[in-house]
Amino acid sequence: MPDALRPSRAGAPPINVSFEFFPPKSEEMETALWASIERLAPLNPSFVSVTYGAGGSTRQRTHSTLARLMNETSLKPAAHLTCVGASRSEIDEVVTGYLDIGVRHIVALRGDPPGGIGTAFAAHPDGYSTSTDLVAGVRKIGDFEVSVSAYPEKHPESATFDQDIDVLKAKIDAGATRAITQFFFENDMYLRYLDRVRAKGINIPIVPGLVPVQNFKQTASFAQKTGASVPAWLASRFEGLEEDAATRRLVAAAVAAEQALDLMDRGVQDFHFYTMNKADLVFAICHMLGLRPQPAQKAA
Repeated sequence: MPDALRPSRAGAPPINVSFEFFPPKSEEMETALWASIERLAPLNPSFVSVTYGAGGSTRQRTHSTLARLMNETSLKPAAHLTCVGASRSEIDEVVTGYLDIGVRHIVALRGDPPGGIGTAFAAHPDGYSTSTDLVAGVRKIGDFEVSVSAYPEKHPESATFDQDIDVLKAKIDAGATRAITQFFFENDMYLRYLDRVRAKGINIPIVPGLVPVQNFKQTASFAQKTGASVPAWLASRFEGLEEDAATRRLVAAAVAAEQALDLMDRGVQDFHFYTMNKADLVFAICHMLGLRPQPAQKAA
């Protein structure tokens, strides 16, 4: 493609980014989290999301992180929510709590099976049984923006792509306004999926979820559990770097930037980054996509 036709080289169009963080489990992790937030906030993301797990302590950490984002920054936080391990009334109480602190965006997910990825999902006897039910429940409580998951390689539990896309359509019919994909490494896979989704009449944004590879073995292991493929060329790029952290970081930056720039050149303008609470690599990619820091303002 001639440079004149590449947005990444010929005056990139405006893009939108969002960042995902997970709540800290220790004081040291909290320091690292807020350093990452402060580093990325000047890029003016559309929103930042905070993950959520089963169990009271995890939920409380998520709520605390969201409350601090609302009180101390001008960022727009999105709260993750799952169906796992709680009754409808308990989940509704969590949603109402988010509403009370000013959160207006929920990332509604079914969640992983309590027995771990690969085991059968069993809903709480009095809980929401599917992400579609959860989306509908959230929308009944308040006028939330609701993001849901999408799977370029289909969800591991879906028998076919058509079935998987039908599930996505059901979530949209229940009130979802955006989908964020599982991470992937082959851009053609995402674009083919987008064609399939559009052919089904689904027109909400399907935002690519990108994970800059901080630790290849860890990422490959998680990908295997979630049904995301790791291409041989990607494994080859990290081969022999297990004990060479400096080179591994340079390769990680190059791989992630290559993927993001190729998506931009193929018309993508919205990107969701799974930051793993580490900002430098994500910041560098966003810089290459044309984003520049803007003066940060504290929330009133």
